[in-house]
Amino acid sequence: MSGLLKRLVPIADDHERSVGLFVDGPNVFRDEFDVDLADLRRVAEERGRVAVARLYLNEHAPAGLIQAAEAHGFEVLTTSGDVDVKLAVDAVAGSVAGEFDVLAIASRDMDFKPALEVAARRGVTTLAIAPGAHGRSDALQRTAHESVTIGD
Repeated sequence: MSGLLKRLVPIADDHERSVGLFVDGPNVFRDEFDVDLADLRRVAEERGRVAVARLYLNEHAPAGLIQAAEAHGFEVLTTSGDVDVKLAVDAVAGSVAGEFDVLAIASRDMDFKPALEVAARRGVTTLAIAPGAHGRSDALQRTAHESVTIGD
C-alpha cells in the first residue's frame, strides 16, 4: 500500500504500522544517560514494524558502538561533523516519501522540532524518545504526538 493510501485508510493493528527510528547518537549515547540500543529498538517495535532504524554518529564514535548498533539491526551513518542536518533531512525525506507511518526521533536536541512538525503535517504519527529525564527536550516532547523517556 502506498504511503499516502496507508495514511488515509485506518489501520486496525499497530503491528501493521511501520516505524522509522532515527537516533541522534552524540546526544543519546553520553555518559550521563543509561541508554541501550535494545531499549531504543523496543520502544519503536511497540509502535509497529521497524522499517528504518538509523543511528547517526560523528567521526569520534567508538568502533564498539558502531559494531553494537549493526548487531542490533541499525544502519549506521557517520558524518564528519554535526549529525543534526543529515538526520533531519533523512527523517523529513522518509516522512514525505511515505517510507513509514510513525517517525520516532531519539534525541535531547530541540533542533528536530521542525522535522517532527513536517512529518505530522504529512499525516505521519510522531514520537520523541528522550535519553533520560534530564535529557528531555520540552520542545520535542510537546511537538510530538507521543513522547517516551528511556529509564522512566
